[in-house]
Parts: sequence; structure tokens; C-alpha cells
Amino acid sequence: MTDEMWINMGPQHPFNHGLWNLRVKLKGETITAAEPIIGYLHRGWEKMVENRAYPQIVPLADRLCYGSSLSWNHLYCLTAERLFGVEAPDRAKYIRVAALEMQRITSHLTWLMAVGTDLGSYTIMTWSIRERELFLDLLCKLSGARMTYNYCRIGGVRNDLPENYERDVNRTLDEFDRRLRDLEALMDENEPFLMRTLGIGKMDGRTAMNLGLTGPILRASGVDMDLRKLDPYEAYADMKFEVCTHTDGDVYARYRVRMDEMRESMKIIRQALAEAPAGPVRVKVPRCPPKGNVVCRVEDPRGESLMYMVSDGTERPYRLKVRSPNFVNLSASPPMLVGFKISDVPAIMGVMDMCIGETDR
Repeated sequence: MTDEMWINMGPQHPFNHGLWNLRVKLKGETITAAEPIIGYLHRGWEKMVENRAYPQIVPLADRLCYGSSLSWNHLYCLTAERLFGVEAPDRAKYIRVAALEMQRITSHLTWLMAVGTDLGSYTIMTWSIRERELFLDLLCKLSGARMTYNYCRIGGVRNDLPENYERDVNRTLDEFDRRLRDLEALMDENEPFLMRTLGIGKMDGRTAMNLGLTGPILRASGVDMDLRKLDPYEAYADMKFEVCTHTDGDVYARYRVRMDEMRESMKIIRQALAEAPAGPVRVKVPRCPPKGNVVCRVEDPRGESLMYMVSDGTERPYRLKVRSPNFVNLSASPPMLVGFKISDVPAIMGVMDMCIGETDR
């Protein structure tokens, strides 16, 4: 007889945000070990795209993560452009930046909606859904879809901005700025929320870097790393914004970083639309790229997303490897859990913003 036991929190569990299993070893109610297990959702995405021409993969990239589909759609197109040796027009770059930051806001609001239910607040969930609708309407007007946008194309974007789009976006941002303050008050003045987040799941910056963490989780541990600043792509080098960091490295810090990022995203959207030059939004791309391989990385709402693409000179890629930030973040979750209570698991794992579609591709 032992006073420790393993329990399964999954593969289907409210806090999981997808189909995966978390095994935790308990001594009483304290976690002494943890083991995340994926493989319940594996779709063979990387193998599937080897049998499709480069343009046919564009809508498939959207499906890697429904919460940030435009980010993956863009990463694939940017990787393919480097392989083909083409560059999107300047106007398309600015439009992409504005669309990507709107996607970042919707992704963070989806995360906030899920965290609200994880921590027992139905109001946080419903308010986050309400605010997310503002940006879903804008992205729908731009692309014609509400979730898997399929807007970027190899060599640019599908279409130019609709009529009066900048006006509509600025009106939405003005409204969202007021509503974001209400959302923050709902949590920062909520004693149960603070009790379940402050000091929970702490991780220092050195440990976070050694584990390969990226994105808001890494920046919440005090590490100033954002690819939009360190390795700028598209028109990000021309944008004025701050990298959001926090020093406490706990659940609350990860929440705060994402809330601050939404404000910075609003700044970027306004700049990108105001400064977008006139001109075409797409260039012609050859049918087949030259032989070779490229690596491309971007700052996804969840961290560093990367694609490695190999061409054998045909109209289909020889190999397309995806590096998901969620895969690394999930692998690094045990050190965040050990020493805390089983009741802390929904807060620690929920704030990681899991999307199993891209993790278990």
C-alpha cells in the first residue's frame, strides 16, 4: 500500500481544451509528478500535405488551430514564398499585419473565455465571447469566413481591403478599448480569481528558456523575447509597439501578459491600416519552386511557430515539418504542476492556451 497514486485527467476533461490526457501523481492533494500524453487526435497533417500541390495546402494550414487559423495560414504562405523566391507586395504586408493582430486578439479572447469556465466564472466566458464577435465580424468582412479564414495566398493576400474597412476597424477598436477595461476589472477585482492565480504555477525565466518555452508564457517569466521585434517579418519592423513582459512567472502573470498584448495589438492594427501604401496585393508565383529547403518562424499568439519546407522541384513539397509552440509548452508543463494542488491544475493548464489540433497534428 502506498500513499501516492496516479490519476488521469482526461483524455476528455473540461480543462483540457482538446483531446489529450494529463496523468498526475498525487500525495494527498499535492502533485508529486505529472505526465502529459497526446496521440488521441493525431491527423497526419504533415504526411497529408506531401500529396497536395502548394496552393492546395493553403486552406489546410488554417485547420492546424481554429483559434489562430490566420496565423498558420500566414506562416505557410510566408514559408512557401521564401521557397519560391518571391515576395508579397508592400500593401499585402501591411494588410497581413493588421489581420494577424486582429487574429491575435480573437485568439486571446478565446483563451480568456476558456479560462473563465476553467475557474468557474460564467460571466468571464460570456463577456469574452461578446467582445470576440466584434473582431470575428471584421475578419469575416475581410475574408468571407468566421473561423478558418483562408485569406493569405502565396505571393500576397486574396483580396484588398473592403470599402470603409479602416473606418470600421477603428470604430471597433475604440469600443473594444472600453470593454477591455471592464474585462480586466471583472478579474483583477475578483478575490477568488486572484486566489487561484497569484503565486500558482511559478516558473523563473532561466527554467522557462531551458525548457524551450516561447510566447506569453516565456514573457510572463521576465524574458523579453518576441519575434516581431527580434526577427521582424512582413511590416513589423515599421510598427511601434512594446513587448509585454511580467516578472512573477505565475498564472496571474501569464494572464496579464495576454491582456497587455491585446492593447499593443490594437496599436499595431491602427498603424498598419493608416500606413498601408497603395498598390497591388498579390504577385504571380511559378507553378514549381526550385530544389532546396527553407525555415520560417513567426510569433503566433501561443509562441514561436515554425515551418521547415523541403522542395524536390516538383509541384508538391517533399517534406513540410511543423514546430508547434503548444507542443513544447505542453511538454514543459510538469515543472509548473509539481508541488501544487490538484485544484490548481485547471488554472495552470488553462492559462497555457492549449490547442491540440496543432499540437497533435
